[in-house]
Amino acid sequence: MASLLSRLARSKSGNFSQLAALMAVPLIGALGLAVDYSEASRIRSQLYGAADAAAVGSIAESSPAFKQAVLMEEDGRVAVGEEDAVNLFNAYVVGEKGLEVTEIKAEVKKKGAELSSNVHFTANIPMRFMRIFGYDQILVSGTATAGMSNAPFMDFYLLLDNTPSMGVGATTRDIDTMVANTPDQCAFACHDLSTANNYYNLAKKLGVAMRIDVVRQATQRLMDTAVEQRHYSNQFRMALYTFGEAATKQKLTKLSELTSDLDKVKESANKVDLMSIPYQNYNSDQQTDFDANFADMDKEIGKPGSGASTSDRQKIVFFVSDGIGDSYKPSKCTEKTTNGRCQEPIDLRSCKKLKDRGIKIAVLYTTYLPLPTNAWYNTWIKPFQSKIGTKMSECATPGYFFEVSPTEGIAEAMQALFIKVVTNPRLTG
Repeated sequence: MASLLSRLARSKSGNFSQLAALMAVPLIGALGLAVDYSEASRIRSQLYGAADAAAVGSIAESSPAFKQAVLMEEDGRVAVGEEDAVNLFNAYVVGEKGLEVTEIKAEVKKKGAELSSNVHFTANIPMRFMRIFGYDQILVSGTATAGMSNAPFMDFYLLLDNTPSMGVGATTRDIDTMVANTPDQCAFACHDLSTANNYYNLAKKLGVAMRIDVVRQATQRLMDTAVEQRHYSNQFRMALYTFGEAATKQKLTKLSELTSDLDKVKESANKVDLMSIPYQNYNSDQQTDFDANFADMDKEIGKPGSGASTSDRQKIVFFVSDGIGDSYKPSKCTEKTTNGRCQEPIDLRSCKKLKDRGIKIAVLYTTYLPLPTNAWYNTWIKPFQSKIGTKMSECATPGYFFEVSPTEGIAEAMQALFIKVVTNPRLTG
């Protein structure tokens, strides 16, 4: 053999044809390998794409698995989703000539509010040119996973501050109108029942929008937003509360029971109005007891859950206020008092008690505007004006705070905060 190769190397006749013949086989093999590899890569990408589509599609919001998971009280496998995933995979690869899918299996599981899908495949991709070298097919396998947060079941407890301070003009223009039309330059439309010529009636006559008016309208619009956002009719339940119709009956007052009938809650919101007072300076104007109302709200709310089912609902207090507490609190007030009257930003101890139980607090802070023409404001509120928004933010569950100024819309802000609370990232893998 060595002698033959030596003679071949020394020979100068027919070199090209001999070398061409020798090189033909590897060249053809290389070309065939390139063609087969390109085709195999294309089919492999298609298989992975089919697995991805099957994993995602089997737990999409419109999928049978998603709908079934909503009804499941316990964690576990969702068989209808597994069957759907296999069908989706097969639909994506149907018609691929010569492709042999030897195994396709799916596992769809519900765990708490999470829905996951795992799709695994094994397939043989046929070869063409490489068959001359003994390779009829190559084996390909892969796995795709996807996750989805189920739209959680939530109970909202709307706590609307309707105390006298919410009688301030809704915008700077409304405030200026009240100041210009009252002898003491008062920006508040006090609902004083001792006289028909009270500033509440004056505001109505002048067409001034009070902050409580805007909050009432915003609450009604919020019900429409909730209907648009829900994935199933009983996903959201709502209850509606104020601080009381009258200062003489000041306490947490329920206007609507907890219900998924949001049209009923919308109708109940018509009752939201400014708290009345029997006469000026009644009870030293101590009508905004955040501590007492939060304590009573704590009693109203059952055990919070993960939101994974109708019996395991998340609990959210949706609190709308200008952030100023005014109550009899002689020993634990966070600011200076006068004869036990405590005017202060919200006391975070009230918020903490709810949050420690796992109850979320969403806060819409209706910015407390400076009232430089008001002597009471200058003496008692101005010294801690800068703390009001900060304390309201700290009261809220992280990420669940929204501040709205008079130049913005309270209704739009309330809707934005609601959507922020109910919208979770959907696909997780």
